[in-house]
Amino acid sequence: MNFSYKTQGVCTKLINFDITDGKIYNVQFMGGCMGNLCAISKLIEGKDAKTVADILRGNDCGGKGTSCADQLARAIDLALEAK
Repeated sequence: MNFSYKTQGVCTKLINFDITDGKIYNVQFMGGCMGNLCAISKLIEGKDAKTVADILRGNDCGGKGTSCADQLARAIDLALEAK
């Protein structure tokens, strides 16, 4: 199932991803620090979505109280709740 999440408080404006059989695939960040975000996408490809969210949740960027990684964790949490 494909999910889109409009972020808040970070450079990335939108995150798209798929969750299939509890695993995360095809993560795409629209905007932000593409080198780092592409690396995150590659590292989590095919991993358990809940585990990924648990690892990324709470990461902070420059005292913003969130980060692109934290926003992805929030998006995954919402997607898993919706399933």
